[in-house]
Amino acid sequence: MLPKDGLKRRNNMDMQKKTIPTYQVNIYLSGNYDDAVRACKQFCKIGLCVTVERCEYVYTGGAESGVKIGLLNYPKFPKEQEDILTTARKLSSFLLSELYQDSVLLVATDITEWISFRKA
Repeated sequence: MLPKDGLKRRNNMDMQKKTIPTYQVNIYLSGNYDDAVRACKQFCKIGLCVTVERCEYVYTGGAESGVKIGLLNYPKFPKEQEDILTTARKLSSFLLSELYQDSVLLVATDITEWISFRKA
């Protein structure tokens, strides 16, 4: 018999668990959220899943809207850390072009990189 909500429950014996080392990369850049989603959808055709979140950047003398794009090591489809970082770098370059930006920040579990056409 089904529960009142009509959803069939699975037995816990059907559950699988897979653990892998944590590795994540977040990409931060200014730009329009909708344009970022469109660009990520285009880029993800290679076989990739990312998160896209709205961000507000507040800094001395101003503020602007932007996005935070997330990549991580997903246990169902594990990747090497270097492969995730390489993909994040490629996506960052693509987003710089698509969103007409001058710089991007990559923050990984083990490294932070600022990539820019501006002088430091």
